[in-house]
Amino acid sequence: MKLRCPAVPVRPLALAVTVALFSGCSLHDRERSLDTADTGTGSPAEARTPQARTYDTEDVESAMQRQAEKAEKRAAETDDLWERARLNYGFSDELDHDRVQRYLDHYRDQPRIIELSTRRAEPFAYFILSELEARDMPAELLLLPIVESGYAPEATSSGRAAGIWQFIPSTGDHFDLHRDDWYDGRRDVYQSTLAALDYLEYLHSRFDDWYLALAAYNWGQGNVRRAMDANAAQGRDTDYWSLDLPAEPHAYVPRLLALRELFRAPDEHGVTLTPVANEPALEIVRPERQADLALVADMAELDPAELERLNPGYHRHATHPEHARHLFVPAEAADRLETALAEHGDDPLLRFREYTVRAGDNLGRIARDAGTEVAVVRQMNDLNGDLIRAGQTLRLPVGGDDAGAATAVAEAGDADSLTEYEVRRGDSLWTISQSTGMSLSELRRVNDLGRDTTLQPGDVLQVAAAHGDEGTVHYEVRPGDSLSGIARRFEVSVEDVRRWNGLNGDRIRAGETLVLHIDHDDATVARADT
Repeated sequence: MKLRCPAVPVRPLALAVTVALFSGCSLHDRERSLDTADTGTGSPAEARTPQARTYDTEDVESAMQRQAEKAEKRAAETDDLWERARLNYGFSDELDHDRVQRYLDHYRDQPRIIELSTRRAEPFAYFILSELEARDMPAELLLLPIVESGYAPEATSSGRAAGIWQFIPSTGDHFDLHRDDWYDGRRDVYQSTLAALDYLEYLHSRFDDWYLALAAYNWGQGNVRRAMDANAAQGRDTDYWSLDLPAEPHAYVPRLLALRELFRAPDEHGVTLTPVANEPALEIVRPERQADLALVADMAELDPAELERLNPGYHRHATHPEHARHLFVPAEAADRLETALAEHGDDPLLRFREYTVRAGDNLGRIARDAGTEVAVVRQMNDLNGDLIRAGQTLRLPVGGDDAGAATAVAEAGDADSLTEYEVRRGDSLWTISQSTGMSLSELRRVNDLGRDTTLQPGDVLQVAAAHGDEGTVHYEVRPGDSLSGIARRFEVSVEDVRRWNGLNGDRIRAGETLVLHIDHDDATVARADT
């Protein structure tokens, strides 16, 4: 299924700390929590926490579908997303408060904050604004991630708040934003937006005031209620501006209102907004199985950095083995990706290396050593259970730098770097790319293949040749062996040994078998020696 949202240029990811310092944004180090203890002044309904729920791909698709139904009307209003936001501003009170003026000066003096934030917002602004409109929430909330994170999904505070909405782990867990070694739903802009807007809606229903709701989002609802109670006990007003607040919540609403004014009239204030078209231009694609991001980028003919930029929830080389498996791609690449996925059929979407099972192995240890999950190994090898036997060959995923090394190939066009390969029954471009180390796009380019070309048994392709006259040695590690010692013995580099065997470090075990590619003459001697 494919649904649209805004187009995105290719931009490198930045380190979280660098983003925070360079943008001047406010990354919250306090333990923002769902503090909902009833102090006795509110009704029982006020003390209830927002209902926890699971945010998944279906929720995002449903939201995008709902938004798409009104897209034509919104596009007719203006072709500028920021102008569309101005048409739906909802705040009107205390817009020129002294505390607001202070931050107007701050942002005017540092225009790069807004320039960078709007550049980062470009992939996500259409979805967020559309969801705000669908919920009849003030459009100014589109600017709240600038206050929170500078719109940087990779932003992380010292208090472990993460993503553009800066959810701490406990609050993310309450909203069931899945978080593990593969994926962090707090950084998935689409899923975390649904959670953040649910939370803001709940806070507004509790306080019946958007400024108090925002203060509660920043400082905690229990803290805001106690500050209101303290004012009431002294006969003072209990509105946001009258409360005795710590520095951060004291500045939180003024920062947002200052941004509101700058976005209302950017030219007047000398700030630059990155243009965002008022139309959906990204599509969500569901491979329905774990997918290697570099492989998907190759299939969609995208730069891997662009794919990572559009899908910041994933922080390993692939989508999640069991949970989140959706991907956002530019509209022009979506059809290419869907076609390539159809060509793959049910084949795994992971780059792989082969591993020979040894006596004493079990599937759990093999998966752990490969940096993956048992379910992934089962899927890649069509296993119905965990039963394996010594001598059996398994496919294991290769990721990160190993994947890049596995697909390295000499510059195409150099005749010495290519050889002929005759297509056999059951071959596909993908299986050939895996066995030769060439990428799909490289295979197509070298052989002048179109997107719709179908391979037939007997076809001859130009593929990457082995470098030099190499032989292959299967070396069984002995007690006392080290990776550097083995590399010296066979006159190869430690880096090559790691790459050939999918090793992330130098740790090896006695009894383990290493694959080594060496000169033919040396290979003959080595086999005799081993």
